[in-house]
Amino acid sequence: MATPSDKLADALEALHDLQMNGSVAIRSADLSRTHRERLVQNGFLKEVIKGWYVPARPDETRGESTAWYASFWQFCAAYLNHLKGDDWCLSPEQSIALHTENMTVPKQLLIRATKARNNVTELPHGTSLLDIRAALPEPAKVSSKNGLRIYSLPAALIACSKQSFTQNPTDMRAGLSMISDASEVLDQLLEGGHSSIAGRLAGAFRNIGRTQIADDIMGTMRAAGYDLREADPFEEKSILSFSRREQSPYVNRIRLMWQHMRETVIAHFPASPMQTVDKNAYMQHVEDVYVTDAYHSLSIEGYRVTPELITRVRTGDWNPEQNADDKERLNALAARGYWQAYQAVRNSIDRILDGHNAGEVVDNDHRVWYREMFAPGVAAGIHKPAELAGYRNAPVFIRRSMHSPPSGEALRDAMPAFFELLKAEENAAVRVVLGHFIFVYIHPYMDGNGRTGRFLMNAMLASGGYPWTIVPLKKRNNYMVALEEASANQNIEPFTKFLGALVQASLDGEAQPSIPND
Repeated sequence: MATPSDKLADALEALHDLQMNGSVAIRSADLSRTHRERLVQNGFLKEVIKGWYVPARPDETRGESTAWYASFWQFCAAYLNHLKGDDWCLSPEQSIALHTENMTVPKQLLIRATKARNNVTELPHGTSLLDIRAALPEPAKVSSKNGLRIYSLPAALIACSKQSFTQNPTDMRAGLSMISDASEVLDQLLEGGHSSIAGRLAGAFRNIGRTQIADDIMGTMRAAGYDLREADPFEEKSILSFSRREQSPYVNRIRLMWQHMRETVIAHFPASPMQTVDKNAYMQHVEDVYVTDAYHSLSIEGYRVTPELITRVRTGDWNPEQNADDKERLNALAARGYWQAYQAVRNSIDRILDGHNAGEVVDNDHRVWYREMFAPGVAAGIHKPAELAGYRNAPVFIRRSMHSPPSGEALRDAMPAFFELLKAEENAAVRVVLGHFIFVYIHPYMDGNGRTGRFLMNAMLASGGYPWTIVPLKKRNNYMVALEEASANQNIEPFTKFLGALVQASLDGEAQPSIPND
């Protein structure tokens, strides 16, 4: 007679077969009732709406959103294609967001369909689908992205509302920058007689420095007999130049975010101290706060570490070859990796305090920090040696975040663009806040991004004469909420104020966060 474990294994095998075929959205009919109920009971499936499920992890806590956010886009594609066939398309505005690699999960996804009933379909964690009855673009003006039916980029730029340029300027400028020639939009503008839209797009292209495209739109439409006026739909002039089409839209997205956010950072972050830094005293302080920093940074990431473990690692009393407990404990390996990475960061800060460009130092050294962080896990067989190779090739999802980091291909364009901005930035406060934020926004590694981001933050603090600053475990929730607000809603002010308050406390000489006695 089959045991409960055997029965669960059979159900998991059936689920595995579906996933190997690319299924993320699981319909009731895809599994037998017995398998489905057993998988739900054991936490391997979660119901999204009646008759539809997504895979989950049984160790997720009640109310956990990660599995849903990670499955959102694939679920919507499968569900809508099954329900509506070809009779649907995402809105022009959402289409532009996806063209520009903005994969943030929206609170409400707007669907156009000719047979829609203007219904709201409630989905987990406050998300929903709203289908509205509306005409669809011609088949030639429809693109597909990961199974999602979206407007082609030229069609979306023409069909989107005027308010989109002020409500979502980063998406709109990134989308405009992907157009390499006026002919991409002119045929549709002429075909539809869209004189007012043509004037708006000409103004938008001129706003981002694409004067040739703007002139071609205006000249061609007038030559065809249309009377139009150019009007810039953006509220502010872009100071960035978009002279060519980048390999990845993420490059211009990051540049736009940096431009948009830097003035907010300067307004809400303490000014850089003016006094000359005593290098020896500074480096001694970095050494002195190691145990506290390691405790809080590792604990934020969910490792259960103690001051005793950290001290044992620091003094070398950690020997996985002779101590079986050390070899088996992930916490010990994380603590050892943090110690090794910390030493590499100290070397980087030493050069920064000698006057080297902080962005260049971190660009050269952050790979070393990462390798040191995970080398003990590789030596112990916990991690594969290939994981030390560098930037990830696979997708990664941030726990409980509606933001989806770029693909492995996109981040190879995004990271050089990020470091170009960091190297060129003259304001230390901007280097601190946006250096940390943009790094974790890109999420270049499969693991260790938060720890590396905080190391980067402190390297930038050193470049501005600010003291080494610890993000305390007790403020983890505030920290994560502020990061999410910046990632999902492009609002950097809460994150700036959060870090600014910590730095100001350090400047005022307040004691570093303590380590709980328990």
